[in-house]
Amino acid sequence: MFVDQAKIYARSGHGGAGSVSFHREKFVTRGGPDGGNGGRGGDVVVVASPKVATLIALRYHQHQYAENGEPGQGRARSGHDGASRIIEVPVGTVVRNEETGEVIADLAEPGARTVVARGGRGGKGNAHFKSSTQQSPRFAQPGEENEEITLRLDLKLLADVGLVGLPNAGKSTLLSRISHARPKIADYPFTTLEPQLGVVELDMDRDFVVADIPGLIEGASEGAGLGHRFLRHVERTAILLFLLDAGPWAEPDAVTALSVLERELAAHAPELAAKSRLVVANKLDLVEGATLPDPLVEACEERNVPLLPLSCVTGAGLEPLLEALWSQVARHRDHDATEPQPIHRPPADDLDGWNPRP
Repeated sequence: MFVDQAKIYARSGHGGAGSVSFHREKFVTRGGPDGGNGGRGGDVVVVASPKVATLIALRYHQHQYAENGEPGQGRARSGHDGASRIIEVPVGTVVRNEETGEVIADLAEPGARTVVARGGRGGKGNAHFKSSTQQSPRFAQPGEENEEITLRLDLKLLADVGLVGLPNAGKSTLLSRISHARPKIADYPFTTLEPQLGVVELDMDRDFVVADIPGLIEGASEGAGLGHRFLRHVERTAILLFLLDAGPWAEPDAVTALSVLERELAAHAPELAAKSRLVVANKLDLVEGATLPDPLVEACEERNVPLLPLSCVTGAGLEPLLEALWSQVARHRDHDATEPQPIHRPPADDLDGWNPRP
C-alpha cells in the first residue's frame, strides 16, 4: 500500500533529576555533598532513509516517545542519558507542525535529519552547588521538561519528469515501455490508484527518473476524484510531460484535455505553470496517416511548447521523445549545479544557557 501522508505525536525524554547526597565513610567526617547530575532526555529525530518507500509504518505507530534521562545518584554518579527516538521516513518527506502548519524541515536528501523534539537537560546534583560559602547544599535541580509536538508528514516523490494526463491517456503503458517499472495495464478503462516511479536508462551515462502521477480529472485541485491526493508529487519534478489521448474517439479531445491539465496544476500550485514541459500526442496508431490534429498543433504553438507524436503500442516516436526529455533534464541539472546551495546548520545546543540554580 502506498501511504504518502501520516500524522504522529512525538514526545522527547524528560531530563533526570539531580541527586541530593552526602559522602558517608568510616573515619571520614563531614565528607561533603556528592550528589550526581541527572541524565539528559532523548531527542525525537526524523531522518530521511533510502530504505523506506512509504509512510505506512507510521500510520500504525502514531506515538513516538524518546526515553527519559535517569536521575543522578550518590558518590557523584550521573544518570544515564535517555535514548533518542529515530523516525525513518522516505526521502522527500516534508515535516510540518500539525497545529500551526509551519514547515519544520524538507528532507529532500538521503540522510537529511531534523530534531523535532529536544530532550530535557538533566538537573545538577548538590555536588555542583558546593562552594566556599555554601559547603553543604541540601538541594538539587529537577530535570528539564520534555517537549511534545504533533507532526504532519507529507511525502513528495523525487523525480526528474512528472508524467501527467487524464485517465486512460496511456501513462502506465508509456512508463512500462521506457523503464523497468511494471504498472498495471489492461484493455479496459481504469485509473492508477498510486504513483509509480521508473528509471529511464538511455546509456551508461544518461538516466533519469519518471513519476507517473495518477490520472487527474477536472476539479481535482478542489478535491474531485483521486488526483488531488497526488498533485503534490508534481511539485518536485523538473519537467512536466503532458500525455494526451489524440485518438479519434478521445473524450475529451486533446486540446480540451490540455487546458484541463494546465488549469488543475495552476490551481494547485501557481509555480507549476513556470515548469518546463513537453506535450505528447499518444495513440496516433489509431489515426489515419498518424498525423497530429491541427487544433492541437495550433494550441501548442500558441503556448510555445514542444509537441511530439507517439504511439505507445507500436513504439513509434519513443526514441525522439526520450532524447527530448533528456535534453531538458540535462539542462535543468546543469542549471542546478551552477546555483549556490544553501548550507543548513542546526542551532547549537547552548548547554550553558540554562540557569543552574534550582
